[in-house]
Amino acid sequence: MMTMKLRIALILVSLATFCLIIRRIRQSKVQIESAIFWILLAMVLVVYSIFPQVADLCAGLLGIYATTNFLFLFAIFVLIVKVFLMTIHISQLESKVKELVQLMALEEKKHEEEG
Repeated sequence: MMTMKLRIALILVSLATFCLIIRRIRQSKVQIESAIFWILLAMVLVVYSIFPQVADLCAGLLGIYATTNFLFLFAIFVLIVKVFLMTIHISQLESKVKELVQLMALEEKKHEEEG
């Protein structure tokens, strides 16, 4: 069972995260595709805090005694998944940068040979 303090904290943090992401999207500092993850996470946390029986049910199904332990485990799991997805994205960007540097070097060499 979640305490009222935990529920209020979850709601406040979730709403603050949601507002921050929306503000960053409006300022064009975050792409919508990247922000979707954080918006969905904030909405899930709001659902867990408004309807704590959902978190209780999930904890029970997983055999976790305390709902708070489930919430911490959920947060850790979600963040590990996010880090993994970011690692994949960074690897793809590094490959693209390497290709662009190689193309620029070839173009520069071609330009030097012509001139």
